[in-house]
Amino acid sequence: MEGDGNHTSVAMFVLLGLSDDKELQLILFPVFLGIYLVTLTWNLGLIILIRLDFHLQTPMYFFLSFLSFIDVCYSSSIVPRMLADFLKDEKTISLMACATQYFVVAWMAMAECCLLASMAYDRYVAIGRPLQYSAIMAPGLCQRMVAGVCGSGFLSSLVQTSLCFHLYYCGPNIIRHFFCDIPQIMTLSCSDPFISQLILFLAAVFVGFGSFLLILLSYGFIAASILKISSLQGCAKALNTCTSHLATVTLFYGTALSVYTHHSSSHTTEQDKVLSVFYVILIPMLNPLIYSLRNKEIKEALRRVIKKVAS
Repeated sequence: MEGDGNHTSVAMFVLLGLSDDKELQLILFPVFLGIYLVTLTWNLGLIILIRLDFHLQTPMYFFLSFLSFIDVCYSSSIVPRMLADFLKDEKTISLMACATQYFVVAWMAMAECCLLASMAYDRYVAIGRPLQYSAIMAPGLCQRMVAGVCGSGFLSSLVQTSLCFHLYYCGPNIIRHFFCDIPQIMTLSCSDPFISQLILFLAAVFVGFGSFLLILLSYGFIAASILKISSLQGCAKALNTCTSHLATVTLFYGTALSVYTHHSSSHTTEQDKVLSVFYVILIPMLNPLIYSLRNKEIKEALRRVIKKVAS
């Protein structure tokens, strides 16, 4: 359909997907289906376990259950569509569906940034002010922090999605990716995207990098608190409470920065796709494993729940 400067003339986009090789797509389908099922099982299982076991009713596990919820939503906004596209010859997606997919993806990504910052603050209070931990990290504060996480992600995503899909698109309509991502979409715009790109950049910096700076600041205070601990055993115990969170932050920000901050000449489209697979598909599967693998409390809670169900 035709449109003016305020409305798009493109009704459909075409996603190129991970590969145009039919045989490779048939191989990738069961691989990514398995990854998605594992992601759902691990994250939903962790949420249920935290809800069922009284010993896990603490701020750290409250935030962890919300991280699992974000990862489920994040993965579900991309993988089912990608799996369906593996079986299609023409991978078309409507303008509204594309905008909706990006809105959810950006919402969850920005919310995860803010949540990781909240979790870093929780770790600082646990290590730096252990005697006041219960008073400071009261249920009311934790709930307000999660509400702030959701609100910040929602507003940032709304701004990004509105600006991107308000641009004039007259063709071509081919997105060189397996999901609707703003950098690839905005290159298709027939109008000048400079103002939109600037505002998008500021929104990403404010939420994404702002959260990262808060994480660094929290770990600066954590390091200072650990240095004050006299015993090596105490230091080791304090560090152990941070290892899972540090691993999650490193994976999330490391891959995100690789995808979104490189120069266009340094990465090929295929390299970007591989990095994006890790960023948006594998990390949601790995997060519950990272937090559960060496966590004695979660293992003990799982044994208690199994024993309770069996009896």
